[in-house]
This record gives sequence, C-alpha cells and structure tokens, in this order.
Amino acid sequence: MARNRAYLDYNASAPLIAAARDAVVNALMQTGNPSSVHLEGRATKAILEAARRDVAALVNSKPDHVFFTSGATEAASTLLTPHYTMGRAAMRLSRLYVSATEHPCILAGGQFPADQVDLIGVDDNGLVDLEQLREFLVAHDRSQGLPLVAVQAANNETGVLQPIETIGALVKEFGGLFVVDAVQAAGRVPLDITTSSADYLILSSHKIGGPKGVGAIVAVSDLVMPKPIIRGGGQEKGHRGGTEALPLIAGFGAAARVAKERLDSGGWPTQKREMIEQSVRAIAPDAFIYGGAVDRLPNTTMFSLADMKAETVQIAFDLAGIALSAGSACSSGKVGPSHVLAAMGYGDGTGGLRISTAPDTGDEEIALFLEALKIMVARRDRSKPAAADAA
Repeated sequence: MARNRAYLDYNASAPLIAAARDAVVNALMQTGNPSSVHLEGRATKAILEAARRDVAALVNSKPDHVFFTSGATEAASTLLTPHYTMGRAAMRLSRLYVSATEHPCILAGGQFPADQVDLIGVDDNGLVDLEQLREFLVAHDRSQGLPLVAVQAANNETGVLQPIETIGALVKEFGGLFVVDAVQAAGRVPLDITTSSADYLILSSHKIGGPKGVGAIVAVSDLVMPKPIIRGGGQEKGHRGGTEALPLIAGFGAAARVAKERLDSGGWPTQKREMIEQSVRAIAPDAFIYGGAVDRLPNTTMFSLADMKAETVQIAFDLAGIALSAGSACSSGKVGPSHVLAAMGYGDGTGGLRISTAPDTGDEEIALFLEALKIMVARRDRSKPAAADAA
C-alpha cells in the first residue's frame, strides 16, 4: 500500500495476491476450452480441476462437490429456491428462513416469493435467536415442502461468528436444508463442511485475495441440488451452464490454496484487532464496538462514535488517506442506517465504521488510521462547548 494511504477494507475486497495474479495470467495464455477432448482442451481442463481441488480443500469438501459461479450473489440466487432435485426426483422447499443480519444477496430471498420468507431475529450481539428459529421450524407445514434456512457463518459488517454447528443441527432435527454464507469466514477461520451440518456453503474469490467475478457453491453431497438457473452445455455437471471463466477460476484456486496454507500454519492472529480496539477506546472512551462480547472474525471491528455520523466520518477518513467502510460495500451509494445494526437494536441512524485487515496489514497503516481518528475526535470534542454556548 502507498505510504500515504491505508487500506483497511478487506471485507469489501482483498487485494489480488501474487499467486492469484500469476494463475490468472497463466490461464489467459491457454487456448483450449475445458470441455474439449483434444490436447489443448485437456490442458485447460487440468487447470480447472486443480482449482476445484484447491477450493474444496479450503473447506474440506470433495472436489466434485464444488461448482463455480460468477460470484456469491449468483450462488445465493441458485441455492435460495423452492425447486430442488434428489437424483431425478423433484423435491420442493416451501419456505425460507434467514437471519435479519444477512448480506443483501441472502435477504433478497433468491427465487422465493416475499410472502414465503421469514426473518429470524438476533440479539444485541447479532447472534441468531435459536428459540425463534425453533418456533419457525415447529410451525413449518411440511406437507407443503421442506424448510430452507440460510445463515452467515460470519457477518460482513460486525464480523460476528454464528454458532453454525448448533444452527445446522437444529435445521436437521426438522428435516430442512441449511445454506451457509461462508464468504467472510472462508480463509479467516477454519471451515469444514463435513462437520458444520451445512448442506451448502457459498464462497467468493475476491474476499480471499482472488479475482473478482467468481465464486462457488460447495455441497456436502451432490445428491440433493437446486435446479440450475443457467442452463447450457452441461458444464459444472449440469449445475451451471456456460464455458467456465478459466482465468478467474484459476486465480480463485490459487487464492484458496494460499488461504489454506495460512490457516494450517496458525491462521489469522487476533492481536492486531485487539490492539486496534484498545487504541480506539483510548482515543475515544465513548466508542462502542458492536458484537464485542462474542466471537468475531480475527480481522474485523465495527464501532461507532457518539455524535459522529458514520458516513460523514468515512469520507473524512478517505480524505485523510484511509480506506474503510460504513457498513457493507455491497450497499454502496445507499445512505441510511445499517440493517445489521438495526436488527441488533441499534437503529439510531448513527451507523458504524468497519475496519477489516489482513495478516500483513502494516503497523504504519494502523498508525495512520489512529492518527486521523485522534484528529477527528479532538475536533468533535472542541466543538461541544461551542455548541453548548450557542444553545
């Protein structure tokens, strides 16, 4: 990162890592189509399948249960549907249950009509209300079809980690299917589809240092699958038609391999996040950290400052050379309170600022952020007596 800029917005998009860039360039130079049987086709097919193996290894899946998409939004739109098949037999899901703090691509409900979608509440830390979910599942009319539940492993704004294993076990108790949005969790905390009780995981390349425009559905088994929304020449075992975006997929695979190596060698340390939060509180004792009492991603902090609008402060940080977010990047251009914070009971409109880092985020970048924060808080505090006198 340039010395006068600090990039602290990895949850929005991680910079392309060298291994992914090299994989993209190498794949761009290949001539064949992965579906062709000649030498050139087989060469590109080998790149495709190597990437599939690397993505599968990141979440301990079988490679042939990984299906590439254009990104997490397409994966969500595919999975959130009433129409599934079990082998050759049709299988219907009649209602969708999603937590109130989900990413917009999940909250949109996929192919379910709005009146067939129920929101599961969360507590003030952002954790799913398990009792309400149980009530929904008890009341679910199985004669109309099975329940489908979709929950994030980690919230994109607060970093709060959901008890996925517990939620999955509850869904299985009532015979439902469980979709886990693992976009933010993948590569940052260990994930194992065989022990999570998830039927499907959603992954995104650019959150782990791969190229934008590619993601994946990872299934615990390919016996029960959603009906495809993109049909064509039978690519991806018929689950997603169209010639695969080989360069993007190759970059995704390389990023997944690096992410897996990092997790195997110790993962993401939490010390950097803890240091940032301690420093923020020292500068602004009135700072509030959302989800601070529960497990969160090791790289994510969302906080608010009294009497300071998040959107305004975000612009001030950008002018000072610091890139961070006020809520989700996928809601860019939409000024207003965060639906995540509102669901947690913090709907005052102040909003929150999200810092998200990488293991190699430099101390100088954090120092630049903290120095800018000091200036903003000092300016705010100086303005308070003046405001009181004017009143």
